[in-house]
Amino acid sequence: MSVSHCGDFKETYRDDMKVFQTPFVRVAVGLFVLLLYTTPLFSSNYVTSTMTTIAIAVIGALGINIVTGFTGQISLGQGAFMGVGAFSCSYFMRVAHLPFWVAMPAAGLTAAAIGMIFGLPSARLKGLYLAIATLAAQFILQYVFMHLDAVTGGSNGIPSPPPEIGSFAFDGDRSKYYLTLTMAIGAVAFTTNLLRSRNGRAFIAVRDHHLSAEIMGVNLFKYRLISFSVSAFYAGIAGSLWGVYTGYISAEHFMIDESIKYLAMIIIGGLGSVIGSILGAIFMTLLPQALTVGTGALASIFPKIGFLIMSFKDGVFGIIIILFLIFEPDGLAHRWRMIKAYWKLYPFSY
Repeated sequence: MSVSHCGDFKETYRDDMKVFQTPFVRVAVGLFVLLLYTTPLFSSNYVTSTMTTIAIAVIGALGINIVTGFTGQISLGQGAFMGVGAFSCSYFMRVAHLPFWVAMPAAGLTAAAIGMIFGLPSARLKGLYLAIATLAAQFILQYVFMHLDAVTGGSNGIPSPPPEIGSFAFDGDRSKYYLTLTMAIGAVAFTTNLLRSRNGRAFIAVRDHHLSAEIMGVNLFKYRLISFSVSAFYAGIAGSLWGVYTGYISAEHFMIDESIKYLAMIIIGGLGSVIGSILGAIFMTLLPQALTVGTGALASIFPKIGFLIMSFKDGVFGIIIILFLIFEPDGLAHRWRMIKAYWKLYPFSY
């Protein structure tokens, strides 16, 4: 007698931890990645440039989600750690004459080392107290960016040379897009596997109940410090790619508003979720551009109050975020899971 299966069952822990749960998911992800790589072939330079900034934001958002979303440690210094990576990478390339493929990971390690130093207060501080400590790190690094002229160029900034492979330079929009997209996909894959590892499970245990984790033998300080260093490493890589994308680095790019933006990304996208980091990065990158287009259109229709309409943009930006948090507090990742569950059970989705 033949037996037919209804549903997707997991019989082992290994099956439950698979990244691609079904062949359909594997094929869908493969087609989506293929679409991302072929998009520049039929899109404008503006679309390509926007997708490049999204890819950089995804890497930075993954980093802060590791320390805040998965380990439960509030960090307000992600923008500053990106600055460390950007300035370090440029310095290694211009002064030490290292190729980008060596300078970028070296810059990431530099940011990780500094992130580990500023993560030391996590041994005794948590919650708002730790947030203030990381905020202090943000302002300290901002001061360094503005006054360490030999490395950062001070208030004038410094150029960031393009990466090269032989005689080919990544100096066009399309080549920069492929570089950042590849790094973003690598970051997503690494983060997904990190969270399935012993260290990733320790991060989550520290976040969910640190006393129980400590009783089970989890070294709280060790894993908090590791999460800070890994988060800063991601920020350093994102900062290096930002320097490649803009071609010129200034301290103004890495102020406190940048750190707040990245924190907003993971709150809107979904704390403790890889897909949430991606969705939050897309949302926070596209929303300002959509508001700019919308307010510009209204200003052209009502020219007499055009200036007033344009000044409303930042206020509308804040209102949208507040409303979003009120009506979707678990983030876009939760909404995505609800949509998948609906169609998985359709037409019996009740």
